[in-house]
This record gives sequence, structure tokens and C-alpha cells, in this order.
Amino acid sequence: MIKIVILLIIAYFLGSIPNGVWVGKKFFNVDIRKHGSKNIGATNTYRVLGPVAGTIVMVLDISKGFVATWLPIQFGISSWYPLIFGVAAILGHTYSIFDHFKGGKAVAASAGMLLAYNPTFFLIAAVAFVSCIFITSTVSLGSIGGFLITLLSSYFFHDIALMVLAFCLTCFTIYRHRNNIKKIIQRKENIVDFGLYYWYLKYVKK
Repeated sequence: MIKIVILLIIAYFLGSIPNGVWVGKKFFNVDIRKHGSKNIGATNTYRVLGPVAGTIVMVLDISKGFVATWLPIQFGISSWYPLIFGVAAILGHTYSIFDHFKGGKAVAASAGMLLAYNPTFFLIAAVAFVSCIFITSTVSLGSIGGFLITLLSSYFFHDIALMVLAFCLTCFTIYRHRNNIKKIIQRKENIVDFGLYYWYLKYVKK
């Protein structure tokens, strides 16, 4: 029991590391919480500080969820239980003790959790994420799409534990992206300079 508690605390603190804030301040002398969407995640880092910084933050955020979920497996806590530690990291990322209990939307941390728990599900979600962005040029839709596909995949593969968690995370992600959804409806959501919708606006609809 003590081992589980310690690993949960480690998972939360790992998730709480505000990589976007620290990378921005350390290497660019920029607090991304004051720029763009003011979110500390990889997407806002990409927009404010560029693709290199955005990629670094994305990898670091994925690593948080991965390590938090992977560690319990190394200590003999197997089956679906590692997901609980991944959730602790997700909560840390969203409600960071290092950032006044604020944080990002935990998409990358969730991806890391999924990678450690089941790489096949991670690949399915990653393909869905990239495909949605390629079609819509919108990261928020890609994030929601990735969670929805994970939910459907866990249902078809009869992974009840992941299905329950994926349902909760899908609802949570939609809630965290509620402002993005409003902007999408109003056609005011930021888009990336990539994908079919971006190319349509740039080359077709002039």
C-alpha cells in the first residue's frame, strides 16, 4: 500500500512539471502563459516559440504520462492498475502544484499514459489525431478525435478498464476544449499552417 501511495505521489509530481513554462523561460525568456492562448501545452508553445520548442514540450509532456504509467509496471503493479498512476500524472499536468494548480489540457500526458499501457492503442489514437489535424487543420479537433477513437477501440477490444477511463477523459477533454469548440462554431479557432482546410483557405478560397 505504501508503495502505491509513493508511486501515486511521484506520478502527480511528474505530471505537474510545467514543461512549456520552464522551456519558454529558460531558453526563450518568454512566459507562454502571457502569450497566444496562454496555455502551457505543446500547441501554444509551438505557436508562440516555434516548432522546435513545441516539439520538445510535446515529447516531454508525453514522457510524463509514459514514465508515471511505466514505473508501477516495473514494480510489479500490472493489469489495468498502471492507468491509475497515469491519471495521477494527467491531474498533475492539468492542476500543477508548480503553477498554482493550473495547467494544460493533458492531451500529450494522456498519450504517454496510453503508450506505456498499450502501444497499439497509442498508435490508433495517434493516427486518428494526425488524420483529424490533416483534414481540419485544427489541433483541438485532433485531440478530441484521438480520445473518441481510443474510446471506440477499447470498446471493440473489450478493454473495460481503458474504456471507462477513455470515456471519462473524452468528457474531460471536451470540457477543457469548450472554448475551442465555441470558436470552431464561430469559425474563429486558430488553425495550423498544414492540412486540407488550411490549403483550401490559402489556395482555393481566396
